[in-house]
Amino acid sequence: MPPMTNFKKGEVHLAEIIFTDATATKKRPVVIISGRQYNEKRDEVIVLPITSNVIRKIYGDVTIKNWESAGLLFPSAVTGIITTIKKLMLQKKLGQLNREDWLKVEDCLKKNLEITGDSDKC
Repeated sequence: MPPMTNFKKGEVHLAEIIFTDATATKKRPVVIISGRQYNEKRDEVIVLPITSNVIRKIYGDVTIKNWESAGLLFPSAVTGIITTIKKLMLQKKLGQLNREDWLKVEDCLKKNLEITGDSDKC
């Protein structure tokens, strides 16, 4: 099992993901979007699945420019599907999104969730 507190925003991992209709699971890359404190204090991480289907671009998806340096095998896109998974579902670290790609993902998340201001209160 991976270490319980060593996960960081922007890391790309291989994980077992449950389909949104709950009919099946699939092993696929994901990018961690939850922050340090969340990752340290919970048994879960918040992730966005990654797809190699870059032809079908859906609102909320972000094409990864530097996919090879992120540890991916094919041109890929981060999907707009936010999900929470148990840390034990993370099977292997593949890499890390570079700063340019992470900032695009972060900007898209803010737009999708209509987040306009910073707040440190939960």
